[in-house]
Amino acid sequence: MIGFFRRHAAMLAAILVVAGLTAPSLTMAQQDPTKSAPPVLVPPADSQAAPSAPPVIPVPSAPPMKAAVEKEVVENPYGLEALWRQGDFVSKGTLIILVIMSMGSWYILFVKLWEQYRLMREARDVRNAFWKAPSLKEGAKRLDKKSAYRYIAETGLDANEHHEGALTENIDLNTWVTMSVQRSVDTVQSRSQDGLAFLATVGSTAPFVGLFGTVWGIYHALTAIGIAGQASIDKVAGPVGEALIMTAIGLAGAVPAVMGYNWLVRRNKVAMDAVRAFGADLHAVLLGRTRTAAPAR
Repeated sequence: MIGFFRRHAAMLAAILVVAGLTAPSLTMAQQDPTKSAPPVLVPPADSQAAPSAPPVIPVPSAPPMKAAVEKEVVENPYGLEALWRQGDFVSKGTLIILVIMSMGSWYILFVKLWEQYRLMREARDVRNAFWKAPSLKEGAKRLDKKSAYRYIAETGLDANEHHEGALTENIDLNTWVTMSVQRSVDTVQSRSQDGLAFLATVGSTAPFVGLFGTVWGIYHALTAIGIAGQASIDKVAGPVGEALIMTAIGLAGAVPAVMGYNWLVRRNKVAMDAVRAFGADLHAVLLGRTRTAAPAR
């Protein structure tokens, strides 16, 4: 029993000794934690992954704004607008005359082409309708009221049926019908040539009108040089450009007029050949009918 207590007392004393030895070390550890802190073992990269940063979400950037491109409009000081604004009454008058000539030429060209096309189409209608009619009056009625061929046919019929009067009785019927048909053919030919004189005039005078504008522009250039006292390009560019524009407009009006005139004259010849042939055939039919009806009187 006594031995049991002795063993327990010895164990208690040992525990107290150990507790007394560790207490000072714990107190020092609390006062200087850097000295007493146990070494920290860093695990290798393989065994423990480092905490990854949160993923960066790309923010869509706004499209770059295009720089506003400003187009600088440079006014041409030597164009048509400048010519009209800076020119005097002579320059403006010359330009107006050239424009009228050019517009008139193109108008006459298109109008005469249409008239010639219609006259040639009427020639086809005469072959298909007039000569297949039972009588001349019926054939004339089948043609268009504005047709030149109907005008010739009605003129010949009227001359053949109305050959009376104190003066016309001195002319025999054959001569009277021939004269009437020929006059109607000449009237159609005269109408077909309307406007061609204007084209001929423009074709022959437009270059000279443009040349007048050129001379007037050179005159202004020499005047500007004399006033400035030096022949700089900015002093003569405007008047010389004005002169060149006048020349170009004059040629632009003359060349189509000459070409159109020659073309229309050629087409007129072809169309009038058909008209004259119709007049001759009509004259022969009228005289033949008159001779046939003469014994019955």
